Amino acid sequence: MPVKCKFCERPAFIKLHYPKMYLCEEHFKEYFERKVRRTIERYKMLKPEEKVLVVVSGGKDSAVTAYVLKKLGYNIECLHINLGIGEYSEKGERYAKMQCEKIGAPLHIVRLKELLGYGIGEVRTRRPTCSYCGLTKRYIFNKFAYDNGFDAVATGHNLDDEASFIFNNLMNWNTQYLAKQGPVTPAQFNGKLVKKVKPLYEVTEREVVAYALANGIEYEIDECPYARGATTLEWKAILNEMEEKRPGTKINFVKGYLRKKHLFEAELEETELRECKVCGMPSSGEVCSFCRFWKLEKPIDFRVEK
Repeated sequence: MPVKCKFCERPAFIKLHYPKMYLCEEHFKEYFERKVRRTIERYKMLKPEEKVLVVVSGGKDSAVTAYVLKKLGYNIECLHINLGIGEYSEKGERYAKMQCEKIGAPLHIVRLKELLGYGIGEVRTRRPTCSYCGLTKRYIFNKFAYDNGFDAVATGHNLDDEASFIFNNLMNWNTQYLAKQGPVTPAQFNGKLVKKVKPLYEVTEREVVAYALANGIEYEIDECPYARGATTLEWKAILNEMEEKRPGTKINFVKGYLRKKHLFEAELEETELRECKVCGMPSSGEVCSFCRFWKLEKPIDFRVEK
C-alpha cells in the first residue's frame, strides 16, 4: 500500500526525518511556507512594508527564497550578478530570468566583465578565486541595495549551509567569523551596510529541493567550477551522515550555536569603520577591499533609473 500523508488521504510526496512524518505535495508546501514565515518572525528579519532585494544566482536556494518571499507577500526585487565564468554564468543568468518571470519579480542584472573588465578566474592574483569572488559579490549586492534604497538583502543560505559554516569555523577556531554569523546582520554605518537576512535559515537543503520540485521551479544544477574540492562540501558530508543517524542534529547544532554565540562575541575586536576614500562605502582602512582589489579610482553608481 502506498504511504499516505499525515493530514489527508493523498499519497505522500516526501518523508520528513525531523519531525518524522509523511506529507503530500500540498501539505508539504504549507509546512515549508509556515516554517519560513516562523523563521522570519522568530529572528525579526523583515517587516511587511520593507523593500527587499533577493540575490538570485540561478540556483535552487535563491530561487526558492524569491518564490516563497513573494508568496508570503513581501515587496521583493531580484539581483543577479553574472560572474563571467563562461557557460556556467550564462546558464545561471538564463535561469535567473526564468525564475523571476515565473513570480513576476523585477530582475536587475550586473555583469562583472562589463562592469570591471574581467570575469571571476581571469584576474592575475595570488588571492584564492573563491575569496575575491565572495568579496566582489558581497560588495556589489550591498552597494546596489544601498544605492537603490532597499531595506534588506535576502540570500538563499539554508540550514545545511549554516551548519557546515559553523562546523568548519569551530574546527579551525575562527572566532572572528563565529562572532558575526547568524540569521540576521543588522544595518550599520548609517545604513551603508544594508541589513542582511536568511529566510531559509531553518530549512534543510533536501526540503529546498523538494519545494522547488513541488512548485515547478527550474534551476541550475551545476556547481561553480571553482567550488570543486571546497572544504565546505566535506563538512556537509559529515553533517549529513550524522543527521541520518540522529535526525535533528543540524537544527540542534545551529540553535545551540546561537545560544552560545555571545562567547565568541566577547573576543570580537571592534574595528572602527570609516568611509572608503574612493567609493565612500564602509572600510576598515583608507580604501575598501573591493576598490583596492579592483584598483578603482572612482565609485560605481548602481542607481537604476525609474
